[in-house]
Amino acid sequence: MADVLSAPDIRAGRLSPEDYLKNFDDIHPPLDRHEASVEADRCYFCFDAPCTIACPTSIDIPQFIRQIQTGNPVGAAKTIFAENILGGMCARVCPTETLCEEACVRNEAEDKPVKIGLLQRYATDTYMDKVSGSHFTRAAPTNKKIAVVGGGPASLSCAHALALKGHDVTIFEAREKLGGLNEYGIAAYKTVNDFAQREVEFLLSVGGIKVETGKALGRDITLSGLRGEYDAVFLGMGLPGVNALNAEGEDLSGAIDAVAYIAELRQETDRAKLPVGRKVVVIGGGMTAIDIAVQTKRLGAEEVTILYRRGQDAMKASRYEQELAQTNGVLIREWFQPKRLIGEGGHVVAIEAERTAVDANGRLSGTGETERFEADQVFKAIGQTFIADPVTGGSDALELDAGRIRVDDARKTSLDKVWAGGDCVAGGEDLTVAAVEDGKLAARSIDEALAG
Repeated sequence: MADVLSAPDIRAGRLSPEDYLKNFDDIHPPLDRHEASVEADRCYFCFDAPCTIACPTSIDIPQFIRQIQTGNPVGAAKTIFAENILGGMCARVCPTETLCEEACVRNEAEDKPVKIGLLQRYATDTYMDKVSGSHFTRAAPTNKKIAVVGGGPASLSCAHALALKGHDVTIFEAREKLGGLNEYGIAAYKTVNDFAQREVEFLLSVGGIKVETGKALGRDITLSGLRGEYDAVFLGMGLPGVNALNAEGEDLSGAIDAVAYIAELRQETDRAKLPVGRKVVVIGGGMTAIDIAVQTKRLGAEEVTILYRRGQDAMKASRYEQELAQTNGVLIREWFQPKRLIGEGGHVVAIEAERTAVDANGRLSGTGETERFEADQVFKAIGQTFIADPVTGGSDALELDAGRIRVDDARKTSLDKVWAGGDCVAGGEDLTVAAVEDGKLAARSIDEALAG
């Protein structure tokens, strides 16, 4: 039987101006002073607090909550920034429900943790509203120069920590703005009012950090050149590549890289200008899949479906994020993998997906049973990849592990004078807070190396 095809329905301006404002307003309204005080009172202020142990950057959570409780949110922010200079963004985007809040002992007493993430945001927002610039003081100049490649969380964390030690840091960023995924890859309703750039400005206000945008490794600068000119190099380029579906019809118009679309959405001030399909299918099970699914629904798509090849319990997106998608009207279909994209006139109009199952040996395979999903747009959100070409050529080639940069516990690479952190390193986690910790560890190691 021949496929029954229909013309794609993709257009901008599906909603009223008021709906766009509402749909992309702050998803987690901040606590006011009274709410923060009441929530801080719920903390048990544990000794050897499990929440602090669960925090990748080891923020002293009971300490900053006690400071909020005593009416000192600015002091609380300083406690946070001492361990996590991007604490404001992490308060917005970290999966606290699976980190600090999951470890909160309040879960045992009443199955309701202290709202650590919102308290952290209350403190850091209060600081940024009341304090101009940085409260940090740089050490005496060392006359040492460090090159930092990439402008994401790992790089920003590393640059700030090194600047505090008195070193001169230059950040090379391929795009127009610093921030990495905080600027280009986070759902717009999670970080409003240009917060990513406000946080970058706060971080840079410490001094000692020079920024060169539009400079990409392998195109405008080389690892060999940086090693020759600088005393140390930190690589934090993230994962610029995108995994392919490896499905027939993937090159059809309307089959879109979710990361690129989110970046465009984040930079567009008038969301009514963004075209979106009436029927959208998203392939993937991570945070990017959830973010693109929810955002297309909030842009006015009528039907948004996530197809994931395993069960929901195996999705990389947290249970909270899955529930967020479902409460926004997104349908999650488990145990489906893309088989082929069906097109008309060069544009995708449907996707044929095959049901999957796990055999007795735990291997995932197709069952042969297929189902068709109509789609005006198909978003690919099945992970990003590291592009190794700029760091694997010639005498300055870095050792890789599973396609990413191999590093030791101090984030030192196989090359002298070169460190790396964030998503581009083997074992790197797709978390802002984990990238911040990588930058801290690398900065500590670099500083020790430069001190001899």
